[in-house]
Amino acid sequence: MTAKREDTDLASRFRRLIERHGPMPVSRYMGESNARYYTSRDPLGASGDFTTAPEISQMFGEMIGLWLTDLWARAGKPDCAYVELGPGRGTLATDALRAMASQGLKPAVHLVEGSEALRDVQAGALGGATFHDTIDTLPEDLPLLAVGNEFLDALPIRQLVMTEKGWRERMVALDEDAFVFAAGPSPMDDAVPDAMKDQAVGTVIEACPAAAALAQTLADRLKRQGGAALLIDYGHLQPRTGETLQAIKAHRKVGVFDAPGDMDLTAHVDFAILSQIASGKGLNHASTTQGQWLGALGMGARAQALVTKTPEGAPQIAQAFERLTGADEMGELFKVFAMTPPDWPEGAGFG
Repeated sequence: MTAKREDTDLASRFRRLIERHGPMPVSRYMGESNARYYTSRDPLGASGDFTTAPEISQMFGEMIGLWLTDLWARAGKPDCAYVELGPGRGTLATDALRAMASQGLKPAVHLVEGSEALRDVQAGALGGATFHDTIDTLPEDLPLLAVGNEFLDALPIRQLVMTEKGWRERMVALDEDAFVFAAGPSPMDDAVPDAMKDQAVGTVIEACPAAAALAQTLADRLKRQGGAALLIDYGHLQPRTGETLQAIKAHRKVGVFDAPGDMDLTAHVDFAILSQIASGKGLNHASTTQGQWLGALGMGARAQALVTKTPEGAPQIAQAFERLTGADEMGELFKVFAMTPPDWPEGAGFG
């Protein structure tokens, strides 16, 4: 894939770096691009680049809030902290916390957010929230009820490509003035799991070290402090090959080299790795599709209750329900993963 576009500041910087030092890993290209993108704007909504599930319907956040409340009640109703990773405009937290409060759960609110622009929006929606740059500064004396919706997909991935000389890291290089993919010079066969090594030339596999590190840290925190982690994103439940890196701008897919720093770069989340990490740490864990999970939690009944309350909104409610749960919409593409420590109950909705 190639692209040649008018330079942005970040694109110019990348070109200079590549000309001076040689091709850069895909992970660096994605990481620095998204760092610039997310710290400089509010990307959500019709005027932004994409829309997330909480913005589609209040039902999504309500189901999450009730799921957390159920766990909290079965764990004995301890004092705890609500934690959200990349909380967007605070819409999910607003809906979840309202549902929690209706059942007597009123946790302290801690938001992990690196964008000052979004922090301002979140502060307006969620007065009294405590902000964190990373999960390392979260409270250490309370159980954590942690939620991450469409958070892991934006973390930088590493790509490896099978060449005629074996596995190599996939890099971003220059063809004249255009960014292109290229294979790095160093052998990377030892970085590929044995079960995936025998592949056709051109096969790409992806890994996300940042997502794995986050899952490990959350698992350690849950074992020490109690609580639960609920991670929702688009991705796959079983290991697979193939590249999934994509770019979104103004609600349309664009080329991944079109406008670094001015578009959202994402990749599918490998939920099988999250399951392996939870197992290795001795935690309870489960995963399923978003449609199955929301259906099991009773979102259909909630949709009907909303229709009864506001009959004029029935078409919009039905459309939102289908978009969140339909197999051809977000219901199958998006997955839900949960983990809890052994001394906490397991989460509902996973069959």
